[in-house]
Amino acid sequence: MSQLRPVAVLVDAYTSGGYLPPEFTALGADLVHVQSTPGLMPSMPAPDLTVYRANIVHEDLDRTVAELARYAPVCVLAGQEPGVLLADRLSERLGLATNGTELSEARRNKYRMIEVLRAAGLHCADQFKSGDPQALVDWAQRAGRYPVVVKPLDSAAGDGVVVCADAEQVRSAAKAVLDTETIYGSPNREALVQSYLEGTEYVVDMVSHEGRRYVCGVWEYQKRLLPSGRNIYDRERLLSPAEPPAAELTDYVDRALAALGVRHGPSHAEVIVTADGPALVEVGSRIAGNMHPGFHDRCTGANQATLSALAYLRPERFAAEYAGRGYHKFEEAVCCTTSTTLSGVVESVDERAVRRIAGLESVFGLNLKLGPGDRIRPTVDLYSSTLRIFQCAGTADAIHRDHRRIEELKDQVYRLSDTESGER
Repeated sequence: MSQLRPVAVLVDAYTSGGYLPPEFTALGADLVHVQSTPGLMPSMPAPDLTVYRANIVHEDLDRTVAELARYAPVCVLAGQEPGVLLADRLSERLGLATNGTELSEARRNKYRMIEVLRAAGLHCADQFKSGDPQALVDWAQRAGRYPVVVKPLDSAAGDGVVVCADAEQVRSAAKAVLDTETIYGSPNREALVQSYLEGTEYVVDMVSHEGRRYVCGVWEYQKRLLPSGRNIYDRERLLSPAEPPAAELTDYVDRALAALGVRHGPSHAEVIVTADGPALVEVGSRIAGNMHPGFHDRCTGANQATLSALAYLRPERFAAEYAGRGYHKFEEAVCCTTSTTLSGVVESVDERAVRRIAGLESVFGLNLKLGPGDRIRPTVDLYSSTLRIFQCAGTADAIHRDHRRIEELKDQVYRLSDTESGER
C-alpha cells in the first residue's frame, strides 16, 4: 500500500490514550488502532475511532501482523494498560522499536514484576500468590506482621486492592478478588498478598528511547484509607526536581525500568518511599492516567503524549533534546480526583456547578467521569471517582483554597434520578 505519511499503531487507546493521536498527527503521522478484545471494554471511556485510518480487531497474531504490514507502520505502542502485551508482540514481529516479549508478562503481572526487581537487587515488597484463599491467609500468618495488602495480579486503578489488618480480612479480600474479573474483563485465577509498604507514595512518569529516558514528572500521592481497607486517591502534587526524594525516586525507577526491559515509550511508576528506601508498587508501560498535555506543558514544560510521539517519530530530536534530562517545575500543580458517597443513576449534568468549578482561579481544566444514564456509586477506587480536576497556581495556598471549594461543589455536578446515600 503506497502512502505519503508514516503510520503509527496504537493498541487499546482507552482513557488518557486518547491524548496520543493528536500528537502523532501533529508530527505528520496517520494512525491505525488495534483493539485487543472482540468488543470495546465497557469499564473505560472508549477510544475515538474516527481519528484512525482503521480499527483492527485482534483475533490471531499472524492475521493482525499481516493486516498491519499493509500500512508499513513505523511504530506500535500501547495506548493504555490492556494493550501492553499485544503491543510488545506486534512491535517485535514487525521488527520495530520494541520492549520485546521476553519480559512482557513481568510488565503486566504484578507478582512477576516484583520478582524481576528482587532478582535485580532492588528493594521491594515480600509477596505470595495463590488461587487458594487459605494459602494466602497462611502466608500472611507465617509472615507474622499486619497489615498486608491483597490485590489482583494484573488489574489497575486500585481495583480489588485491600489493606488487611488480620487473617479474616485477608480471606475476605482474597475471595472477593477470585470471585470477580479485572476491570479489563479477564478472570482472576490467582490473588496476590504482599507485605505492607509503610511510607509516602509517589508517581514517576518517564518516556524512553533506546533505554535513555526523560523524566516527565515526580508527583506525591495523597490517599485516604477507608474503614473497608480500600485506599482512595485524593490528589497528586508535583514535586520540584530538586525536592527530596525526587532524585532518589528517579534513580530507582530508571533501574526498575532497565530490569523490566523497558527501552521504549512512556511509563508510569508508583513507588513508596519506606524507611529502607524506595519500593515499587507497580509500573505500567503506558502514559499516566492523569496525563493532560496542556496542563503538563504549563507546569512542567513537556508532557508524555507529545514526547512519546517525538521519541517514536523523531528519535534523533528526542535523543538530542530530551534523553537523559528531566522536567522543570514552573508552578504549583495538583491533579485532584473527587470521591463521593452518593449512589444512584445520573439523570443530567448541572452545567452551573461545572462552571463554578471550572471558574476557580487555580483550575486549569476538568474531566467529567460520568454522564446521563451512568450509575454513580460510593468511591472505592480510581474508576469510581467522579471528577478529575487539574489545578495550577503560583502558590500552594491558592490551590488549597480552591480545593476546599471543589469539595463543597463536587456532589452538585451530577443530578441523580435515583439517589441513596452510601456508607464507605
